[in-house]
Amino acid sequence: MTKLLNTAEAATFLRVSQASIRRWADAGLLPTRRVGGRRERRFTEPDLVQFLNRGSGTQARESGINVGGVMVPTPGHLATFHSTDAGALRLTVPFLAEGVRSGEPSFLVAMDTVLQRYEEALAQQDGVDLAAAVDGGLFKVVRFHGTAQDALATWERLFADALSTGATKIRVVGEMVSERAMFPSEDEMLRYEEAFDVMFKRYPGVVLCQYDVRAFGGSSILRALKAHPDLYTLRLGTFLN
Repeated sequence: MTKLLNTAEAATFLRVSQASIRRWADAGLLPTRRVGGRRERRFTEPDLVQFLNRGSGTQARESGINVGGVMVPTPGHLATFHSTDAGALRLTVPFLAEGVRSGEPSFLVAMDTVLQRYEEALAQQDGVDLAAAVDGGLFKVVRFHGTAQDALATWERLFADALSTGATKIRVVGEMVSERAMFPSEDEMLRYEEAFDVMFKRYPGVVLCQYDVRAFGGSSILRALKAHPDLYTLRLGTFLN
């Protein structure tokens, strides 16, 4: 007999919030059964595994997004690594600029001097009116505080809003030095990365998580690599700057 998991157990299995499980079930994306007089949700492990794998199917990956000359299938959640300030912008500035030019919702998680470098670099890109993109909701600087689940809830709201406008592709750059300051610990940030990899399989887009190797230790870099398995099928050298 197939074991049935409750909402909390399904959330633990997928490493997402219980709110995400309920939302996906109500939308018909995640198969669910109703049991008992209270009609409580129950899930099976095979259904959860199928849900995980659905985002890597052929149909979902027919169209991609160009990143540094590599066509990245969507959904794609990638880690990039850099050791210089110039290297940090090599992939991400053209990636965001093309998103703005194409009318694709683009998000940047950055603050302080890191954000300033992006604003200055994007202002120099042909065909990019950053102020107009911000006003039109095509470019958003994102910040969050609290736990991994708080951050995931923020992204789900932003992605839902973006898709409600008819967008078919989403672009995200996360500067992890900035993101680390938004969490109570580096460990919590990395738990968020691991959970985000599961959550983003439901969305059409590419995410670049930027790791400055001058700021993170070897164990954190290893966890980052494990949290971005989409990277393994691509030309790895493209994402080392």
